[in-house]
Amino acid sequence: MLTAFDKKLLNVLQAGLPISSRPFADLAQGLESDEKTVLSRVKELKEQGYLRRIGPFFDSAKMGYRGTLVALRVRPEAMKSVAEAVNRHVGVTHNYEREGRYNLWFTLLTPNEEMRRRILAEIRALPGVEALLNLASHKKYKVNVQFKLG
Repeated sequence: MLTAFDKKLLNVLQAGLPISSRPFADLAQGLESDEKTVLSRVKELKEQGYLRRIGPFFDSAKMGYRGTLVALRVRPEAMKSVAEAVNRHVGVTHNYEREGRYNLWFTLLTPNEEMRRRILAEIRALPGVEALLNLASHKKYKVNVQFKLG
């Protein structure tokens, strides 16, 4: 169960971390707490699944990367092993099991088309993968979603 403090902490984390040598100490100050408490709560919230990741967002296109959304049809008994194999690729940023004919979706960022083709060929050849759709992006849409916890 989230405490009032946890909700405040999650709200400020969604807005971003201060760029400083002690960002969690800076957050703690704004939350009228201390760095040790903030770090402890962040660790616990991550372990409980409330936090997936804390890290920067980069403009991948400016860095020369292109993205694609990939849909896989995976036999249910192979789902875990396929998802783990997909996650081992550095350029995979999201990977989710879904209901429906295509039941595993992920995004992939690569610096060039050759690397994208090679990675997708490796994934297509995994045991249990029945089909792969490569839905390459042509235009970037950035949606900033923040959940206001009250």
